[in-house]
Amino acid sequence: MTSHDLRQQLASLTTEAFRPELADIDRLPTLDIARLMNGEDAGVPAAVAKQLPRIAAAVDAVAERMARGGRLIYAGAGTAGRLGVLDASECPPTFNTDPARVVGLIAGGPAAMVASVEGAEDSGELARRDLDALGLVPDDTVVGVSASGRTPYAIGAVEHARALGALTVGLACNEHSALAAAAEHGIEVVVGPELITGSTRLKAGTAQKLVLNMLSTITMIRLGKTYGNLMVDVRASNDKLRARSRRIVALATGASDAEIEKALTESGGEVKNAILALLAGVDGPTAARLLEESGGHLRAALAHAAR
Repeated sequence: MTSHDLRQQLASLTTEAFRPELADIDRLPTLDIARLMNGEDAGVPAAVAKQLPRIAAAVDAVAERMARGGRLIYAGAGTAGRLGVLDASECPPTFNTDPARVVGLIAGGPAAMVASVEGAEDSGELARRDLDALGLVPDDTVVGVSASGRTPYAIGAVEHARALGALTVGLACNEHSALAAAAEHGIEVVVGPELITGSTRLKAGTAQKLVLNMLSTITMIRLGKTYGNLMVDVRASNDKLRARSRRIVALATGASDAEIEKALTESGGEVKNAILALLAGVDGPTAARLLEESGGHLRAALAHAAR
């Protein structure tokens, strides 16, 4: 694609549109700019809401495959790639997932998290190589993320994954995007032109973060990683999380501090096991067995214990 063709393509994208009414924004008082920006951001959740049925369908498909051992893999460049890496990196401490189960791929590799890697986003072949390095299988899901919906790295990832039989999701912020068209599940959150022309780390980035939050969080709910709205699979890797673990057990069971400490000790610090032990009146090994037989779902294990 020539430079002229690319300029014409960008000019047709809503996310790249110029807003002449904001041409003097740099002359405004700081508070007025802040109000403008806040007003722009306020419309993002409404744009996401229009895509909720598509998001829910994607979540159900992802959860079905992850329940069979598949992985959730995000692929994007620049801001979109960083948001995928962020979401993936937060799943282990929040849901005690194996770091290999939710993966973020960014064009250009880890160095691209903090600096631009020249030309990386323009390579669909690079995406294919990155996915091949993971040994993609049909139970995996690849989510291509791109504000414009035209980024070759994200499209290349989705096309390659689909060719290999994996589930594919395309998350973009423009209608009729090539990325959504390439994916089995297309999600297009149209937030409109940015406050700063073409700066898609703003509304588009916020929209992508909201959708990625939903994809990972609701999938984990479907997989039994929560009990109600409690993070019962939280990994207690520091003092704050250890305190949170005790609080979660207390909220779920109403047990005394002494009972909670005993249950957590017997379960090796596993919150879900401690809750089951306390609510079902079983010992640590029995709680572990019941959870294993119930696929890790605490509610199912409780129902099994009550039989």
